[in-house]
Amino acid sequence: MQHLDAIQGLGEAEVVCLLDEDLKKAREVADRYRIAQASAQLEEVLARPDLQAVILCTPTPLHAGQAVACLQAGKHVQVEIPLSDSLADAETVALWQQRTGLVAMCGHTRRFNSGHQWLREHILTGEFSLRQLDVQTHFLRRSNTNALGQPRNWTDHLLWHHGAHTIDLFQYQTREEIVAGNVLQGPIHPTLGIALDMSIQLKSSSGALCTLSLSFNNDGPFGSTFRYIGDGSTYVARYDELTNGSGETLDLDLRTPVLSGVARQDREFFAAIHECREPEASVASVMPCYRVLHQLARQLD
Repeated sequence: MQHLDAIQGLGEAEVVCLLDEDLKKAREVADRYRIAQASAQLEEVLARPDLQAVILCTPTPLHAGQAVACLQAGKHVQVEIPLSDSLADAETVALWQQRTGLVAMCGHTRRFNSGHQWLREHILTGEFSLRQLDVQTHFLRRSNTNALGQPRNWTDHLLWHHGAHTIDLFQYQTREEIVAGNVLQGPIHPTLGIALDMSIQLKSSSGALCTLSLSFNNDGPFGSTFRYIGDGSTYVARYDELTNGSGETLDLDLRTPVLSGVARQDREFFAAIHECREPEASVASVMPCYRVLHQLARQLD
């Protein structure tokens, strides 16, 4: 729904078809957003000659295969994070982007949230020097449900999904290679088959650190909080909000209208298509994140 709301607000693209394996649900949402067509078959949608681009908000295990199908059909594609749940699949998507020359982008939304963008500008100008990124990503999710508590038929993963947000952001903000990484996980859940608690440590080539705590066992507010610790300054980012270390809200004085991270992300996708250029958060640019995820997954194996 976030993408549909964003697209309507931007007014830069027209949604011509909504896809869901549950056709009844697809039609209900399509009617609500005044979308002309609904479908339950990706192949049917990709055959449309009037379709230029696809935004994939499907279960994680389907991301890579569906992204490749879109590129093979000649469609630009934005796939929600994570690009895949394996390095090999991520590399396959990157290969097909290179073969087709189409826009292929991954929804690494933290790159587009206002607070993180403001901090990146200050890092680039030298006004802020990042020494440690301390992150808490906490949910209460002991069954196969989404953030709204709705059931789903696939299992989310702390490392490949939620870890991807922070690992990519850390590399994006430092603009450096991760030279060391460690991961520990708690007990494997007997039904879900995954760990519900995880701890990750990263170090960049200049010595900046990232400490990430992830949990599906947290009984409290859900989501991610990012504490940026620098030389003398500290900032706390939570989605599109930014405060100083004492919790005082900052006036970001943004040069562009205030938009949600998803809206900024979608606007960049459309702009890259219109301008025939590589987008921010292109598949190629997020590949370092998936190489680190692969290395950490091997530690757990």
